[in-house]
Amino acid sequence: MTRVAEPSRLVSLDQFRGYTVLGMFIVNFVGSFASTHWLLKHHNTFCSYADTIMPQFFFAVGFAYRLTIVRRAERDGLLAAYRRVIRRLLGLVLLSLVIYSADRPAEHWDNLVQLGFWGAVQTPLKRDWFQTLMHIAVTSLWVLPVIRGSAKARVAWLVMSVAAHVGLSQWFYFAWVNNGQPNGIDGGPLGFLTWTVPVLVGSLTADYFLATDNGVPIRRVVGTAVGLMAIGYLLSGGARYYDVEAGRQASEPVARIAESPVVPPRATVAQAWMEFASGNRTRLLAEPPFVPPPHPPGQIDASYRYRQWNYWMMSQRAGTLSYLTFSAGLSLGLFLVFHGLRESIGFSLGVFRTLGTNALAGYLLHMLVAEAVQQFMPQDAPAWYVWTGCALYLLITYVLLRALERAGVHLRL
Repeated sequence: MTRVAEPSRLVSLDQFRGYTVLGMFIVNFVGSFASTHWLLKHHNTFCSYADTIMPQFFFAVGFAYRLTIVRRAERDGLLAAYRRVIRRLLGLVLLSLVIYSADRPAEHWDNLVQLGFWGAVQTPLKRDWFQTLMHIAVTSLWVLPVIRGSAKARVAWLVMSVAAHVGLSQWFYFAWVNNGQPNGIDGGPLGFLTWTVPVLVGSLTADYFLATDNGVPIRRVVGTAVGLMAIGYLLSGGARYYDVEAGRQASEPVARIAESPVVPPRATVAQAWMEFASGNRTRLLAEPPFVPPPHPPGQIDASYRYRQWNYWMMSQRAGTLSYLTFSAGLSLGLFLVFHGLRESIGFSLGVFRTLGTNALAGYLLHMLVAEAVQQFMPQDAPAWYVWTGCALYLLITYVLLRALERAGVHLRL
C-alpha cells in the first residue's frame, strides 16, 4: 500500500493556493473597470492572465482531494470517507445556491405560473448558480468514482469526460452557452466535464509528490507540464479553420458563432492544409496564450469579425478543451515553481500562508469587501484610482483573514 507523506509536505501547495487566491482577489476587483489592462480581464476568446486563476483552484482541489480521501479511507474506512466527502460537497452546493443569488424571475404569481419550472430556473442555471464554488462541488462529485482509483482509471475518466464535452458542444452546447441573454459563465452547467481536466491533473500530481516510497521524478513532472501546455496550444490551432476571409471582414455581416463550432467545413480544412503545404507554416497555429486574436482596433471582444467563435479557441466562458488543457499544464508548472522554491531555499510567504490555508473564507470575504469599496469607484475611474481602491480592498481583506488565522478560525465544509 502507498504510504502518504505527513501534512507538513503541503506547505508548497498552500503557497501555490495562496498565490492563486491573491490573483483572484486582484482580477475580480479590477476587471470591471475601463482603465484596467485587457490581460487582467476575461474576454472568452483567448486565455488572459485572469483566465489562468480559476483552473489553478481546480488543480489545488484535485491535489488535496486525492490526498484527503486516501488518508481518510486508511484511517476511517472507505464508506466513512466517501460519506464525509459527499456530505461536504453537497454542503458546498447549498452554499453556492445561497451566495450566488439570482434575480426574481417574476414579480407576480400569475407570471411565475406562466413561466413554469424551466422558465424560472433556466437563467440562474445558465449563469448565476454555476460559478466557482458550484463548479468545484459538481466537478468533485463527478470525479468521485475514480479519485481514489489508479492513474489509468483517472486518465480514462478524463478522456471520457472531455469527449462528451466535445460532442455536446458540437450538438448544441457551445452555441447555448455563448448565445442568448444571459450568456453562460465558467463553462455553464456542463462545464464540469472539462473542469475535470485540472482536477484530475492535480490528483495525478499528488501521487508523485505525496508518496514517500520514491523520490519525485521532477523531469517527468516538468515534461508533463510542458506537454499539457503544448497540447492545449496546438488544440487552439483548430480555431484558425474559422478565420473570416479578408474581403468579408468589414463589408459583410459575420455570424458571431460558427454554425459548426467543433467540426469545421471540409473545404475550409482542405484550403488551410494547402496553404500550410505551400509554405505558410503558421497557417494552422493560433496566437499564443495571453495574445488576443485579430480584432478591430480597440475592440478585442469584436474579434469574431476576423475569426468566428468556435470550440477550439481558449474560452473560459465555454470551458473549452484547449483552454483547460493549457491551464492545467500551467497550473502544474506554477506549482512546481513553489515546490522548488520551498525545497531549495525554504521559501514561504506569510501572506500566501494566510490566504492559502483559509481560501473559502477568503473567497466569501473578498466579495463583501469589494462591494463595500467599489461603491465609491465609478466604472470609468482612472487607473491610479482603481489601483488605490484595490490596495485598500486587499489590505482590509488580508487583515480580516489574518485575524481569523490568529484566532484559529478556518472555514471548511
